[in-house]
Amino acid sequence: MKMSFRPRGVCSRMINLDVEDGIIRDLEILGGCPGNLQGICRLAKGRPAREVADLLDGIHCGMKQTSCPDQLAAALKKALQDS
Repeated sequence: MKMSFRPRGVCSRMINLDVEDGIIRDLEILGGCPGNLQGICRLAKGRPAREVADLLDGIHCGMKQTSCPDQLAAALKKALQDS
């Protein structure tokens, strides 16, 4: 299932993902820290969405109560819920 998710409270502007049979097939995060987010995308592709969501959930960025990884976890949970 392809979907776009608009993150809140972080520098990234959009998360585009494709989750098929519970596996992350494609992932792109627009905006934010390019190197870090490219690394997260490469590490996440091919892995179970639930596993990645559990690993990234609750990560904070500085004094913020969320982060780009935390917002990715939210996007993955939504994708799993909607599928």
